[in-house]
Amino acid sequence: MRALHVCAELYPLLKTGGLADVTGALPAALAPLGVDSRVLLPGFPAIRAGVEDQQPVAEIGPRFGTDAIRLLRGRLPGSGIPAYVIDAPQLYDRPGNPYSDAGNRAYVDNDRRFALLGWVAAWLADGHDADWRPQVVHGHDWHAGMSMAYLKQREHQRGRRLAGTLFTVHNLAYQGVFDGASFPMLGLPGYFFDLYGLEYHGQVSFMKAGLFYADKLSTVSPTYAREIQQPEQGCGLDGLLASRAGDLHGILNGVDPAIWSPATDTLLPANYDADHLGGKADCKRALQREFGLQEREDALLFTVVSRLTEQKGLRLVLGGLEEMIRRGGQLALLGSGDPDMEAAFREAAARQPDAIAVRIGYDEALSHRLIAGADVILVPSRFEPCGLTQLYGLAYGTLPLVHRVGGLADSVVDSSLENLAEDAATGFVFDRFAQEAYDGALRRAFALFSRPNDRYRVQRCAMRQHFDWNAAARQYLDLYRQIAVPV
Repeated sequence: MRALHVCAELYPLLKTGGLADVTGALPAALAPLGVDSRVLLPGFPAIRAGVEDQQPVAEIGPRFGTDAIRLLRGRLPGSGIPAYVIDAPQLYDRPGNPYSDAGNRAYVDNDRRFALLGWVAAWLADGHDADWRPQVVHGHDWHAGMSMAYLKQREHQRGRRLAGTLFTVHNLAYQGVFDGASFPMLGLPGYFFDLYGLEYHGQVSFMKAGLFYADKLSTVSPTYAREIQQPEQGCGLDGLLASRAGDLHGILNGVDPAIWSPATDTLLPANYDADHLGGKADCKRALQREFGLQEREDALLFTVVSRLTEQKGLRLVLGGLEEMIRRGGQLALLGSGDPDMEAAFREAAARQPDAIAVRIGYDEALSHRLIAGADVILVPSRFEPCGLTQLYGLAYGTLPLVHRVGGLADSVVDSSLENLAEDAATGFVFDRFAQEAYDGALRRAFALFSRPNDRYRVQRCAMRQHFDWNAAARQYLDLYRQIAVPV
């Protein structure tokens, strides 16, 4: 089975969020199951610098406003997975993150930049690498949505199937919607710009292209698959998704134990496991020291490792800070995003420097130390397709406090009396997205940590959960088998 993963970012080369963790782990997880995976990536500076042994495959010629496009092939560091890199400096060789400039302004030609990514995916499926041709094209999020449309166009031209297609929604809120005037630039027949196509209220939607033209659809948790078929979380595409319910599958993301395991994590000041938790106390002391917090073993230490956006529900955290500190808690935060939210957390830290510490930005190594050293990780998202930070928290015995939504609902079991009695509890879950509901979960966290025996039982139960990639990879392979073009 040969599968081409089409994506805009991939850990450890380039990461802005959980998408990169998935695309970095899934191809390698599929390899033991007999899947010959390759990835296709835009030639962003970090990608060009990180992919090893790059060799030219083909000169593509002028496309999408650039006249110097080459396709290169190399290998991902560590896994050795083959990687295609689109070398188009006029479109990709820029500062900032993959989608916006240093001022966080979206690049005005993102339609061209990611149309090229989709076009090259279809070009490969059409057999233009003589050494390898995919049976399945697997597109990840809106950046890869056009690969489904371009592949359909080529199939119409050839009069036969070229590859099976799977499109995975990692976050429906980000859709890649562009002005309808950009459609002629895409080079598609006019009938693609239609309600039954990629037209979206007179605009062009790359996300809708993926959802409409792919053979199968998936998203990153079973609960989110149900939620996005309803208006509240369907982001205007719930009707299309409901019409394709039979093709839509929710597959919970995994965690790579080679990267996220407190027993072997070299980024921690001390290692530990579910049966030997002493090292976690060492990590907590080191974290309090690093962040300038009062070094108190009895302080319940909360952490946030997150983008600071409305989606993440962090205004509930701000609203609950006074109660958290009154009860003797502490907060260590790492994140960036909304300027007003950044300022609010900074002001809180200035008022209570012994109890609240804030680092604006992102630091992969620091995120490991935060998750290992804290007692509770806060993930009170308004919506959450899957979430990975709560899975990291479970693996490190840092109990997640979450809103019962999306993948958070699928992965965390509340520390209610009945769940404690059945030794099933792994964290704290609140049902309504409201301050009083969040505050109730916060009180349950303090109540549990006041009972050390129960606390250690819940921590051990959390650490014994298995959210590795094996189960997810088997589910993806089952979908591949349903859609793959025969050899």
